[in-house]
Amino acid sequence: MATGALVAGSSLTGSAAIDSAGPLTAAGKTFNLDYAPHQGMFKNSAGDAFLDQIQFMYDQGFRSIEDNGYLNRSIEEQTKIGNLLAKLGMRMGVFVVDGGDNWKTALTTGKKEFKDKFVDTCKRSVDAAKRCNAKWLTVVPGFYERKLPYGNQFANVVDAMRAGAEIFEPHGLVMVLETLSDTPELFLQQTHETFAVCKAVQSPACKILYDIYHMQKTEGQLIVNMDRCWDEIAYIQIGDNPGRNEPTTGEINYKNLFKHIYNKGYKGVMGMEHGNSKPGKEGEQRLIQAYRECDAFM
Repeated sequence: MATGALVAGSSLTGSAAIDSAGPLTAAGKTFNLDYAPHQGMFKNSAGDAFLDQIQFMYDQGFRSIEDNGYLNRSIEEQTKIGNLLAKLGMRMGVFVVDGGDNWKTALTTGKKEFKDKFVDTCKRSVDAAKRCNAKWLTVVPGFYERKLPYGNQFANVVDAMRAGAEIFEPHGLVMVLETLSDTPELFLQQTHETFAVCKAVQSPACKILYDIYHMQKTEGQLIVNMDRCWDEIAYIQIGDNPGRNEPTTGEINYKNLFKHIYNKGYKGVMGMEHGNSKPGKEGEQRLIQAYRECDAFM
């Protein structure tokens, strides 16, 4: 989660910063899909201040950002980010509905204190979302509860998600459930499981966050599995595997994958939740070029 400095610099121009490292194809032109970088991804080109980094992202053609740790920023910081995004006409992608030690607050258990904490964090997230005109919020139900049968755990998660949906739905907000590969102890491991939860909750405020990196690790068949669950997917995140860096650095055919997503008519955000394969300005230049290369195949 990115929570660094926000103060804007005095004379930064993103295109000039990247040009010092070499020319880029179609620098500044918007992309066919709405890719969303995060804080720190372009710190060598734009400086440490997050607001300057956002301006740089805009100058390079990006029209959204992600900020996982946004909820834990001060109200002043949230407001500054929201104001700059509004000025530039950019969208806020996901931030995390984070009640602290998020994964271990296992909603699978059915424990009242865990559900109450989740509900309180959802309520706090509504005001934060309004400050930046956010729509999507990441939710992780937590770990398996080995003392309970799967059916009981599933029911407990659905019950908690319905409580969250009741809070978010009147505000047009969507919690997107992230299926992860970080540890086999997590309850949601594959897309079909998250699909089943969303179908059971039956709310437009409860959908799937499809993270391509994680799903390549846990289930593969990316296009097949996306198509099977497409009507519940509201948000997509990116990362190549192995390494969790920009497209073209691993085994995933992102040119075909992006083309498929584009042809399906996807208009949502594509969160760039990955690292840079190379350090410094050179690595940042290469990252942007990789997206230009993959985006050009639509």
